[in-house]
Amino acid sequence: MAVTSEPSAQEGGAAPRHRSATRSLLRLWPYVRPVRVRLFGAAGVAVVASCLGLVIPLVLKWMVDGPVAHRDPGGVWLGGALLLALGTAEAGLFGLRRWLVGRPLASVEAAMRADLYRHLQRLPVSFHDRWASGQLLSRATTDLMLLRMFLAFPLTFLVVNGVTILAGFAILLSQEWTLGLVLVIPAVPLVILCSLFETRYATVARTVQDQTGDLTTVVEEGVLGVRIVKGFGRHRSQDRAFRVLSERVRSTELHKARLLATLWALIMTLPELAIGAALVLGTMRVADGELSAGTLVAFLSTALTLRWPVESLGFLLAMSQDAATATDRYFDVMDAEPATAADLRLAGSPRRGEDGEGGEGGEGSEGSEGSEGGQDREGGLRFEGVEFAYADAPPEEPPVLRGVDLHIRPGETMALVGATGSGKTTLTALVPRLQEITRGRITLDGRDITALPREELRSLVAVAFEEPTLFSATAGENVLMGAGDAGREELLRALKVAQADFVHALPQGTDTEVGEQGLSLSGGQRQRLALARAVVGSPRFLVLDDPLSALDVHTEALVEAALRQVLAATTALVVAHRPSTVLLADRVALLSEGRITAVGTHQRLLRESAEYRALMSGQEREEGESGP
Repeated sequence: MAVTSEPSAQEGGAAPRHRSATRSLLRLWPYVRPVRVRLFGAAGVAVVASCLGLVIPLVLKWMVDGPVAHRDPGGVWLGGALLLALGTAEAGLFGLRRWLVGRPLASVEAAMRADLYRHLQRLPVSFHDRWASGQLLSRATTDLMLLRMFLAFPLTFLVVNGVTILAGFAILLSQEWTLGLVLVIPAVPLVILCSLFETRYATVARTVQDQTGDLTTVVEEGVLGVRIVKGFGRHRSQDRAFRVLSERVRSTELHKARLLATLWALIMTLPELAIGAALVLGTMRVADGELSAGTLVAFLSTALTLRWPVESLGFLLAMSQDAATATDRYFDVMDAEPATAADLRLAGSPRRGEDGEGGEGGEGSEGSEGSEGGQDREGGLRFEGVEFAYADAPPEEPPVLRGVDLHIRPGETMALVGATGSGKTTLTALVPRLQEITRGRITLDGRDITALPREELRSLVAVAFEEPTLFSATAGENVLMGAGDAGREELLRALKVAQADFVHALPQGTDTEVGEQGLSLSGGQRQRLALARAVVGSPRFLVLDDPLSALDVHTEALVEAALRQVLAATTALVVAHRPSTVLLADRVALLSEGRITAVGTHQRLLRESAEYRALMSGQEREEGESGP
């Protein structure tokens, strides 16, 4: 089992070189806007609470120069009560701030996660083919958690601490400007240090989050593929792959920690040195009678109050960079072009290629005959000059499908036959638009599929794949996913057609949970449930990609007998690898090297096509060799 790495640059490789953290974080505004009143209110409350802390040194100055100097116990008690009131009010306001942001930010995270999931469902299959699932999972979990934490704490306190520092230094300079300058001097090197830190930390933060996504992929593959790992005794190699990635994440995290530790050490050291210098100078001036003791106490108390806002800059900037990186990673996915946007490009693309005349010989070229209006009147499923190439394929590589012309008449079943790698599965994926054609067009009863709303297209076309996918739901729910309005009667009919009556013998019958990926069932059982899902809604068009490959000969015969009744009432395209499946079809299309080279009945192609004879005879021999 190979370790899957994330695709390149845009899909999550390196951090952008000139990315602005502020510009990245501003992209969160559409999600924050609905809760902006409470968020701004929380920031305002926190600013007031922080400024109350700056009033405490002024009360101390009054107490030292007043009641303490004049030995007035009543004044001392009054000052103590005032300090207690200020401390209580400050604590209460900070508690109010947390209450204000708790529920709204949870809703922001939920909205972002819902949008991400919805967008992933709209993205074309080609996107999911390129992206590792662990990278998508880490964006939906870890990255969104980082964003919620940033909005709840660092964002607010970057504002609060900024206001506190400005107000505090204004108070310091107004009390004793010469000592205030001593504390202001370290600000210049601190700004330079923070700028350098931001540049380096951004790169490391992006790297560690991408590596965490890779690690998530390995864990997911190890869990889902545990049967393969155990069956082939690959647990040691899988464990080594995990340890390598885990060590890589650890190394990067340590590098990130060293950067943060260095910045924090400098941020804490410079202000401490400045406060020490101010204490020495202030004490000397008090001894000389140039400064009152109360003023020095207030000055030092204010300076100590500002220690936290200044020293917190290090980890606040680090969390901001983590959040900016998480935002970039989130919008890496959200900026991916959904399939509906691809439709706009297709609408402006040429409908037929230069080589779109398609099939060679027999009836394979019939799709190019007649006017468009005539084709529309014929109806059924029609491929016209269809060409397909993967978006990331090298320019010099020929398309997977080239000039495919094929017409499946209304109510007809067409078997699609070809050697491995000829493009059969790709061709079937184009009908429900799991992949988008590069050139040409496909019509259903004369209507271009790119002009159909996706909901309508998916209601017209049902699909069943060779590799069935089941969900962590009941057997009945998995089948009924094929038709939103189907009921119990349709469910039972579909199970009967797919010879999936084994469901009734499960502990809770159709209400039995089949487990993740349906792994509690055998391969043949999963395939029969997938087939039942395809036929439950009595679709007008049916696309089956070798849906009987995992069935034994006896069950296959029973399914084929029941399936004939379904196929008689629909227009179907069936990928076939066995002669028994081919015999379900009215006609057969031979796909060779991306082109339809022959179309006709099974008997006709056996007579006229050497390639078809070779495919059929080879498969028959393989079946004979695998028999008892």
